[in-house]
Amino acid sequence: MHVPDGFIDLPVSAATGAVAAGAVAVSLRGARRELDERTAPLAGLVAAFIFAVQMLNFPVAAGTSGHLLGGALAAILVGPYTGVLCISVVLLMQGILFADGGLTALGVNITDMAVVTTVVAYALFRALVKVLPRTRRSVTVSSFVAALASVPAAALAFTFFYWIGGTTDIPIGKVLTGMVGVHVLIGIGEAAITALTVGAVIAVRPDLVYGARGLSAPLKLRVGGELVDAAPASGPEPVAARSTRKVWATGLVTALVLAGFVSFYASASPDGLEKVAADQGIDRKTEPHHTADSPLADYGVEDVGDARISGGLAGVIGVGATVVVGSGVFWVVRRRRTAPDTAPAGGNA
Repeated sequence: MHVPDGFIDLPVSAATGAVAAGAVAVSLRGARRELDERTAPLAGLVAAFIFAVQMLNFPVAAGTSGHLLGGALAAILVGPYTGVLCISVVLLMQGILFADGGLTALGVNITDMAVVTTVVAYALFRALVKVLPRTRRSVTVSSFVAALASVPAAALAFTFFYWIGGTTDIPIGKVLTGMVGVHVLIGIGEAAITALTVGAVIAVRPDLVYGARGLSAPLKLRVGGELVDAAPASGPEPVAARSTRKVWATGLVTALVLAGFVSFYASASPDGLEKVAADQGIDRKTEPHHTADSPLADYGVEDVGDARISGGLAGVIGVGATVVVGSGVFWVVRRRRTAPDTAPAGGNA
């Protein structure tokens, strides 16, 4: 669903750019409350993992493919504010290094793929975990449903942007039907990937899943005929204090293998937006990408003739760049959170 330059006119692109900038600013502040000693080291890894999985287009129907958007996955693993930042970092890397998603359309893409998916998914996820039994299985099921809903929600958002700022005269009903129809199917793949990933992490380190915090209900004691919460038991330091290095290393290796090797076997069919754009004529005014001459454009390394090696190297470079940039961003955000706590007490200087 990466929108290229030329689909949406400049006024709407500028307006969504302002919305995206505001959302990122709010997320930078909100992420300070989410990032702690558990999630901060993993947030950059989550961005890199989503970058890698987005390279794995899966077939949907009628010569169409889809790929992970990742808003639900990021929000559930590291928190909604941090999730917006994770997807924004991925989109920035893709646009600058790989000519994937227009630069003037970056505001459209961040608003659609980072903000809308994260907000819709996390709101639905929180609503579900409140009414379902407080178990790990409930978190996984809620992840599936939230991710499934987030993809057609993003398709609806694009349709709205196109309705008010599309550069071609296409009946909006056709755009709506095409976008929502194919992205409901893509949402099933999104839901499966999200649920499998969340389920895998929660099975080994539930303390690292932001959406699973407070999963265990407090022990109840009957006092005077009434149930009351028992006092928390004192004991050894909780599992949260365990090192995240093993999880980080495993996640990074997985991302590198997916991007560097498995991506070669991804579907070559156009994704949902590309298919609808070609069928309906939305792409008639597509503009050349500003970084089309990048040595990594179209997820290949310039002057490397073997397609398998070229794509694999591009994927590995992308994962590395994303984890470095993402980790740097989240390290700074984390430092901004801890700085007031470490400042010396005293009067005005």
